[in-house]
Amino acid sequence: MSNRRVAVYPASFDPITNGHLDLIERASRIFDVLIVAVAENVEKKGLFTVDERVQMIRDVLGERLNIRVDVIRTLLVDYARKQGAGIVIRGLRALSDFEYEFEMALMNSHMYPDLETVFLMTSERWFYVSSSRLREIVSFGADVSEFVPPIVNQRLREKLAP
Repeated sequence: MSNRRVAVYPASFDPITNGHLDLIERASRIFDVLIVAVAENVEKKGLFTVDERVQMIRDVLGERLNIRVDVIRTLLVDYARKQGAGIVIRGLRALSDFEYEFEMALMNSHMYPDLETVFLMTSERWFYVSSSRLREIVSFGADVSEFVPPIVNQRLREKLAP
């Protein structure tokens, strides 16, 4: 059994924001291996394909020794078990996030008792930033460059700008 602390940070990342990147940086300092797992949201169609999201994240992160970017197409607990991960990272912005995330953490723990959920508070600077809100703002022609990396800003404008 390995003593490495492997964590999974699952999200749709549609697209990745500076808030996501802040959590990735912070989690990568805490855990030996961090898997940024791009999830397909089965309930809605994304703006970017999973492959586009993975590529943007890889472009933004570059090569990092302890960060891996992957796609998750199964239940999170099954994915974590297969990857040897005992930790799930979830970011919290508001009280409304907590209720949903708490219920999800309890369900995950029930299905995979060795899986711990670690909640990281979103930095104050990114507290109100969400991918869906940014997509909406860009669709009206507004500038979101302060909230996303340059490559993501460019891709958003290509897809959504009026």
